[in-house]
Formats: sequence, C-alpha cells, structure tokens
Amino acid sequence: MATRERADDLTGRARIRDAALLEFAEHGVKGATIRGIAKAAGVSPALVQHHYGTKEALRAACDEHVIEVIRETKQEALRGGMANPSFLGIAMRTALPVQRYLARALTDRSAAAAVLFDDAVAFSEEMLERGAPGMAAPSTDDLHGYATVLTGMSFGVIVLHEHMSRALGADVLLGDGYPRMALAMLDVLDDRLLSPELVAQARAALKNLPAPGGRPLDEEDR
Repeated sequence: MATRERADDLTGRARIRDAALLEFAEHGVKGATIRGIAKAAGVSPALVQHHYGTKEALRAACDEHVIEVIRETKQEALRGGMANPSFLGIAMRTALPVQRYLARALTDRSAAAAVLFDDAVAFSEEMLERGAPGMAAPSTDDLHGYATVLTGMSFGVIVLHEHMSRALGADVLLGDGYPRMALAMLDVLDDRLLSPELVAQARAALKNLPAPGGRPLDEEDR
C-alpha cells in the first residue's frame, strides 16, 4: 500500500507540474494562480501546496523540468539519435508541450532562461565541433559566435511564436503550423542565399567597421 501511495504521489506531482507549465505559459507568473493550476490539474489547491508549497517553488520546479527535458533530448541527439526518424518524432512530441512555457520564460525573466540559453549555446557548439550524422562542419573561425547566433535564431522563433502563428494562420508551437514552420526552417538551413562574392564583400566591410569612437576595429575588438 505504501509503495502505491508513493507512486500516486509522484503521479499527482507530475500532473500538477504539467498543468502549471501551461498555466504559467498562458498567464505568466503574475497571472497564474494556485487555484487555477489546481483546477487545470483536476486537484485541490491544498494538494498543490502539499506538493510544492508556494507558487514560486512550483515555478522553479517547472524551470528545472524544462531544463532537464531539453538537456536529455539534446544528449540523445548528440549520441546519434538525430538520424533516427523515430527519435525525431518522439523529440518533437516531447518538446512541443514545453515550448510554450519556454517562450514565456525567455521573456518573463525566468531564472531558467539564462541557463537554458547558455546550455543551448554550449550544446550547439559541441555538436558543431564534434559533428553529428547528416551535418556538415561549419566554415567559421568563430565557433562560439556561430553557435550563439544559431541559438538566438532558434529561440527567436519560439519567442515570436504568436506573430509566426498569425502569419502562417496556424499555431506553430502546438498546432498544425508546427510542421510548416519546421519545414521552412529546414529549407532556410539547406539553402545558400548569398553568393560567395557577396559574402566576401560583406565580411570585408564588417571587419573594417569602425569601433566606438571612430577608430577601425583591431584584432582585439573582433
């Protein structure tokens, strides 16, 4: 009986956390309430407080859960799972429920936002350096900058999901708009839009941009 009670306790705790993910994503930390989270989870407010104590503690638990899910998914991808179609499907289904929460966390001053972003940059840099099935090595002399910008572009799509959804006419995080958005992202990554000549001209111009104060950039600035 005690074992079953512990299992039920863990299940209830997870159900509350999953409901909180959606409530925080929808209403933000200030707008979400213990009562609203309890209603969404189908439990009493007292049970929410029993498991988590305060709304702030519940939010911290959500942050930790999202970080863990993303880290586990990325580690599996690094181990070669990205080339497995079944892994890709599972990863998408796992990631979609947390993306709306992540979109809010990135703009809502969540303590997890900085950790998530830094983790994502580190993962991208490691993957680009080590290589992964189906991926070519990047042609850059600034791998960290490359990984940081790549992460910013990926997170930017999540932060701007409401505008993306409106433009595409469907929810790009949890609805029919996601495959269309993801396919468009693949097209962008697969295409080379700029000619080598234009890239060379842009590089030369950027490297000769004046630093603050009007002097040309030196190697230390670049």
